[in-house]
Amino acid sequence: MATDKRTMTLNLTAAEMEALEELSARKDLSKTAVMRQALRLYQMVDVRVAEGEKLFFEDEAKKKKSEVMVL
Repeated sequence: MATDKRTMTLNLTAAEMEALEELSARKDLSKTAVMRQALRLYQMVDVRVAEGEKLFFEDEAKKKKSEVMVL
């Protein structure tokens, strides 16, 4: 199955590039793979929030739950 791939240029600040490079190294993925995962995650979150669901981070040890506000 052939995949139609397209190229784009992405301009990042030094801090954003550093974050991308750190994630890439920590996850042992290319920067492109990290960006693809980030896009898929954002798309999934956007769809679910649009359907009325909420996103939370939960710290079981502290019995704490925080809602993530998605714009």
